[in-house]
Amino acid sequence: MNEFVLKDGRKLRLGYTTGSCAAAASAGAARMLLSGKPIESVVLDTPKGIRLELALEDIGFGEGSVSCAVRKDSGDDPDVTNGALIYSEVSFSEDEGVSIDGGFGIGRITKRGLDRAVGEAAINSVPREMITKNVLEAAKLFDHTGGFRVVISCPEGEALAAKTFNPRLGIIGGISILGTSGIVEPMSEKALVDTIRLELTQRRALGARSVLLTPGNYGADHIRNSLGIDPGIAVQTSNFIGDSIDICRELGFRRAVLVGHIGKLVKLAGGMMNTHSKYGDCRMEIIAAHAGKEGAGSGLIGRILGCVACDEAIRLLREEDESLCGRTLASLAERIGANLRARAGDGLAIEALFFSKEYGNLGWTPGAFEALKGFTED
Repeated sequence: MNEFVLKDGRKLRLGYTTGSCAAAASAGAARMLLSGKPIESVVLDTPKGIRLELALEDIGFGEGSVSCAVRKDSGDDPDVTNGALIYSEVSFSEDEGVSIDGGFGIGRITKRGLDRAVGEAAINSVPREMITKNVLEAAKLFDHTGGFRVVISCPEGEALAAKTFNPRLGIIGGISILGTSGIVEPMSEKALVDTIRLELTQRRALGARSVLLTPGNYGADHIRNSLGIDPGIAVQTSNFIGDSIDICRELGFRRAVLVGHIGKLVKLAGGMMNTHSKYGDCRMEIIAAHAGKEGAGSGLIGRILGCVACDEAIRLLREEDESLCGRTLASLAERIGANLRARAGDGLAIEALFFSKEYGNLGWTPGAFEALKGFTED
């Protein structure tokens, strides 16, 4: 791939996701199945709007099926799957539409709270949509109205998965097929923090003394849909919550309110001010510790430690004891507030609210809702 971005003065090459590989291989296999003729490459339109022409490797014709592979290219972003072959075998099906499953080297979901249900292959929603779209486009080219079965595999997947978070997340047997944009863009932490600084500087220059912060799109959606506030006024911090607080204090803001998903903000209760998973994933340990502090028994603590998503841990707490759940969330909010105030220092008052998509508002610091009134639209 010959698309580039400029990061910190460096020209970095973009790559493409395992989801793009799976979709392109599926498109190629479907076309060869319908035409009976081999092809060397396919053109793929990614959700990001970048068009890729991807070579097809290791083409194999079977009885009523065709398989081929696309080699993963992560560009200048370090990724354990770089160079791996992502295979798709497409065959005719008596059922309508396109069924998608994972074969060898593709992980299988064993715990709740992920993009797919327990028992399904770890092929996320957007890659599934891309695969379906491209296979159906191939069918349309050849006026085929029947169904297809698609099986995605990766010969190196099981070994590669050991170098990822998949085993911890309860995804066993291989890698995940991921990607929401279809494109891998090398990230520079300094560039992201500089972008946050620029936006905060602009707000301050316009006279703002209070600022609404949120890590990303989940927070923005909650700010709009549940709090009735225009998400456009919020500054997105990504994982750089500590850096963002430092900048707010440096620029002379008097108050900041942080609204975020529990999956991010619970890490603040453990003192993690950069919430990226590469720095650690202590979510369940923190929730379990606070639940234990509030009286949870060892059995419940063990089950919480086995969760892969915060919503699942909250569900266990609610089923055990609504009062225990409430006390646990209040304890988390208290510790989050204390750690934020320690980072902010005396000059910056800071409040926080955390939520989940399933359960709504979960915990907040004492002054959070009063502070949010200052951002409510008239």
